[in-house]
Amino acid sequence: MNTASLVSPEEVAAFQRDGAVVLRSKFSADWLSLLREGIDADLKTPTENFTRHTKDPSAPAYFEDYWAWNKFSQFEKFVRNSPCAAIAAELLKAESVNLVMDNWFLREAGSTSRPPFHQDLSYFDFEGTMCVLWLPLEPVTKENGIAFVQGSHLWDKLFMRVRFADGHPSYEQTEVAGKTYYAPPDINDNPDAYNLLQWDMELGDCIFFDMRTLHGGLSSTTPTETVRRYTLRMTAPDGVIRYRGDWAKDERKQFEAAGYREGDRISGPFFPQLWPK
Repeated sequence: MNTASLVSPEEVAAFQRDGAVVLRSKFSADWLSLLREGIDADLKTPTENFTRHTKDPSAPAYFEDYWAWNKFSQFEKFVRNSPCAAIAAELLKAESVNLVMDNWFLREAGSTSRPPFHQDLSYFDFEGTMCVLWLPLEPVTKENGIAFVQGSHLWDKLFMRVRFADGHPSYEQTEVAGKTYYAPPDINDNPDAYNLLQWDMELGDCIFFDMRTLHGGLSSTTPTETVRRYTLRMTAPDGVIRYRGDWAKDERKQFEAAGYREGDRISGPFFPQLWPK
């Protein structure tokens, strides 16, 4: 590993082989504090994408917001100046990296909601060599973290989008634009049938995973304190706009309003280049 590298050859190999890799001590306490400040500001004045996934309005909630990077200075500073994009470039073996989407999640203490197993790629009208940064803002145990299905990014299979609110209880195999989307396997019902990756994580640790990797909450452990996660999706130069299905129409409207169309490269003001600067 040369002095300019942020990840080792072994970590790059693990990402390429397994579809997910844990990286230790990559983000300082200052970066984590900045993201907590951004989430607090977003909760006070949410964007149009803000969502409460918990159905019961009186229950402890599971919140999410996305495409907030240019609306809150804390997120923009992190996206543009933290090591996130340089790390992504090494893992993807990319000559440049553009932002696809920022995203944060918050589970209030006592929340019983958890992310169902899903594949990020099918949620949005994007295609290309992409990765996701998953950065917890509190320490994580395997019991309250995310599990990844090892090697599932290499299955050459697309899975239907899953609604976080209810786990999407009914599925039918669907074909869109000549591509078949399958119901995701019920991993929670039979976890021993899969090789699952899970890690205990300290502050500053993070996970990078492939946009195609199946992942979700394996445990229904209820947090005893509020937990926050910040995520970024980033792409190599081959990232393009590619129609996935009408289920992604609300997200599509936002970049279409900015002038993007089918087949356009993921670049420009809505998807800025993060690396090299």
